[in-house]
Amino acid sequence: MIPTLVRLRRFAVTASLVETCSLREAVARLGFVQADPIRAPARAQDLTLRHRVRGYRAGDLERRYASLDLEEDVFVNYGFVPRSVHALMHPRGRLPPMSPSKKKRVEDLLAFVRARGTVHPREVDARFGHGSVINYWGGSSSATTHLLDDMHYRGILRVAGRDAGIRLYALHQRDGAPAEGTRERRARTDALIDVAVRKYAPVPAPTLAWLVNRLRLAVPQWRDELKEALARAKRRLSHARAEGVDWYWPAGAPLSSDDPAGEVRLLAPFDPVVWDRRRFELFWGWAYRFEAYTPASRRRLGYYALPMLWRDRVIGWANLTATDSGLDAQFGYVGGHAPRTPAFRRELDAEIGRMGQFLRRRGRASA
Repeated sequence: MIPTLVRLRRFAVTASLVETCSLREAVARLGFVQADPIRAPARAQDLTLRHRVRGYRAGDLERRYASLDLEEDVFVNYGFVPRSVHALMHPRGRLPPMSPSKKKRVEDLLAFVRARGTVHPREVDARFGHGSVINYWGGSSSATTHLLDDMHYRGILRVAGRDAGIRLYALHQRDGAPAEGTRERRARTDALIDVAVRKYAPVPAPTLAWLVNRLRLAVPQWRDELKEALARAKRRLSHARAEGVDWYWPAGAPLSSDDPAGEVRLLAPFDPVVWDRRRFELFWGWAYRFEAYTPASRRRLGYYALPMLWRDRVIGWANLTATDSGLDAQFGYVGGHAPRTPAFRRELDAEIGRMGQFLRRRGRASA
């Protein structure tokens, strides 16, 4: 059967939105859960997992992290990965060397962590007071936080858990070994590419190239080999051309022709179904933009607009606000109005109800 854009779109929805009973199983299936600190009305990692774990409640990942065999780390973005994926990326090499003064700060901090077991950045800052630095966004951040982040990225520390969203750090007991030889390096890189493709499939060719290039963050020691890894991936993955675009998905995975469930789902801005903005426009014919960092006067959709999936179409968006009295929902629609069918109204109400349970709040909708 010829892979049409409709079949590719349905595959993107049905292959990703698979519900399990186990949080551990859901993260293993995804391979990577992108994290984001904004909570409107919940953090992105929670909004992603609520569609994939039966009975999931906001904060479950943070509460159960220590028992889930997970690590926080940089993959194609920052988030949560199973330890099996984490092991493919470490130990990292080809990192900027430390100055003598930085080495001394690292040694002092390591001794402090070793004595405490687990530390909060606030404790470290109170003990060492390293001052401030200019962060990635041009603002000022604690130099202590910056140093902890760098030690975490280098694999010296690990995130042991979170306290109200703040990362807690502990020593990383590294038991991995560097990849020996070309064959093992290629096998690890190919496995990481497969994790990314499995999560975001099907991906158009430019997105595949972008994902492979982003792995320079996960495995800086192999960044010079990623171009060749992309070529291998294109030969290895299933591939088709639809409406002038080359598409890739996991080798051997069938493109299901099943209709998606007749549900409304409010998705996180970083949910795998909507994460690739290029694919989003190809599938649904309009441009979704994440506007949390856009000045309020220039926002079209809202501060934290959640794309609204109805069956296999993203037809609009919702902005949700948690209030003392419950959950307030405001909607916008690409076509200017909501679908005029009882089934849609019923399913939208059901989704607001599920969101309220997830947040432990009652919902009220304004269409």
